[in-house]
Amino acid sequence: RALVELMYADFIGRAGDEIFNQLAKWQAMSAGELRLPVVLRASVGSKYGAQHSQDWSSLVTHVPGLRVIYPATPADAKGLMMTALAGNDPTMVFESQRLYDRVETFEAGGVPEGVHGLEFGTAALRRAGDDVTILTIGPSLYPALDAADELSSHGLEAEIIDARTLVPFDYATLVGSVKKTGRLIIVSEAVERGSFANTIAANVTRLAFADMKAAPVVLGAPNWIAPGADMEDSYAPQPHDICDAILGDFFAEKRVNRRGLRDWDIIDMAKRGI
Repeated sequence: RALVELMYADFIGRAGDEIFNQLAKWQAMSAGELRLPVVLRASVGSKYGAQHSQDWSSLVTHVPGLRVIYPATPADAKGLMMTALAGNDPTMVFESQRLYDRVETFEAGGVPEGVHGLEFGTAALRRAGDDVTILTIGPSLYPALDAADELSSHGLEAEIIDARTLVPFDYATLVGSVKKTGRLIIVSEAVERGSFANTIAANVTRLAFADMKAAPVVLGAPNWIAPGADMEDSYAPQPHDICDAILGDFFAEKRVNRRGLRDWDIIDMAKRGI
């Protein structure tokens, strides 16, 4: 079994042919004769500039044949990694450097000792609520939790679901939540254009259309390169961005606009190629 560390997600491009055209395809091309128990680790950098801070998880989900996991807690990082190492499929593990100093807060006893596998395709309910569903991918879990606290002051209770894995993806848990709340916002640090979050939004719209009170919202990084260290926190969605998006798109009467550059005209920005 191979465990390959690519250092930064940005370096996936350096191994593009091997990952996208070889690893992803050999099992199918061999009619199942070959097994490829290869796990690739790629960290999403923090404050290392435009070439070391990109979240390329959406790029990898586009390629059939690869499993894609994105843990947000220490316990999940261990559990998903152990499952990946025990499997026979090529798996990409995204690790946000923002989470390297996070302690386990969801498992009462901390990170489980010994063998601790976690089934792929199982999302985690991190907070219960009835007014809006927030789906988080990777490190966006933590600003979403802070945003939920602020939303409570507006009389709104958010339900937070941590995706944990992107391929396979747990639509059953997400759709069940959306049918209850009627509203969905998907938060990630990937740029919004071409984000896997848009695929999720489209599928949930098809699966829960009759129960939705508004179109789903995708909130990610702006469609430009990652800025320098001093501006990176403004690049990734922050708690106030999440609150403003929810209030502005779902509860206009409660809206408080603090989004600054994020309060853009989508049609105009797209026309200008941004």
